Amino acid sequence: MQEQGSAGAAGTRIAVYTDTDDTDVAQGVRLLEEAGFTVRRLDTRDPAEIIAGAQGAEVLLPGYAAITREIIEALPSLRLIALMSMGFDYVDLEAASERGVWVTNVPGAATEEVATHALAILLHASRQLPFYLASATPEAWNARATTPPPRLSETTLGIVGLGKIGRELARLAGPLFGRVLGTDPLLPDTPETRAQLAELGIERTGLPELRRAADVLSLHLPLTAETERMVDAEFLAEMPRGAVLVNVSRGALIDEPALAAALDGGHLAAAALDVLSEEPPAPGHPLLGRDDVVLTPHIAYFSARTETEYVRIQAQNAVSLARTGAPDSPVNRPA
Repeated sequence: MQEQGSAGAAGTRIAVYTDTDDTDVAQGVRLLEEAGFTVRRLDTRDPAEIIAGAQGAEVLLPGYAAITREIIEALPSLRLIALMSMGFDYVDLEAASERGVWVTNVPGAATEEVATHALAILLHASRQLPFYLASATPEAWNARATTPPPRLSETTLGIVGLGKIGRELARLAGPLFGRVLGTDPLLPDTPETRAQLAELGIERTGLPELRRAADVLSLHLPLTAETERMVDAEFLAEMPRGAVLVNVSRGALIDEPALAAALDGGHLAAAALDVLSEEPPAPGHPLLGRDDVVLTPHIAYFSARTETEYVRIQAQNAVSLARTGAPDSPVNRPA
């Protein structure tokens, strides 16, 4: 365990980074220390090590460590779990709220990056680039994929989840497609919303209609009990034959064996994924090493800007809590 700042003084606020991997958190440490925190770095995702190393902590700053009820209940001084991600499915939100602990994320920090990445990998898959990159050799120069790629202006893009990222994808990709459909049951149907969607060229529809019509379907949803493995065999069977599935949200939205089967059977033409349900995947995962799957290692959010912004926003939530009594971007309402 690494500890920075003047530890041990009575009344000192303690902030603990659980796991940082290769992330440079120096800017976050500086912000926290300037606000009067003593900062510890544990460099672990092990629950027992987190519990032992975070005793007395007011703030927990995870990377990808799962913050369970066991951890939360073992840290009686805890007031905030400040995440360095948009998703918060790896925190027991119910336990945190019951114990009066805030949970925060980094909303909007990577909207442009994630939407751009979604567009990049969907184009990569739609244009069959895995096959053609591999065939760009003297021996296979004239090889062609089994079926030709579609003309995008004659196809339909479906966006499931019309938050910031889903809307940004519509703005970027809309001009390439003949039609853009969108669905989001949580988005209110107001004149303002209808005007915003119309400006982006999004036709709002229900999920059943969208999945039957979308030649390219892109997921932009949080992982919840309702959305976990929502893209199952039945869902995939309802999609048009030859469609492309895109996911830059959470891997567990998709039943991965069902997706592999849909690809194997030729019902789907391709998948473009930045996330899997287990990361890194185990050797032999059914979606690894395929010409019909474009897979990147959960880096849709990543850029020179977000590399620093994620760290800053994570730490700033703790600073704001210390100074005002509330963090900037909570995702729960503590008891």
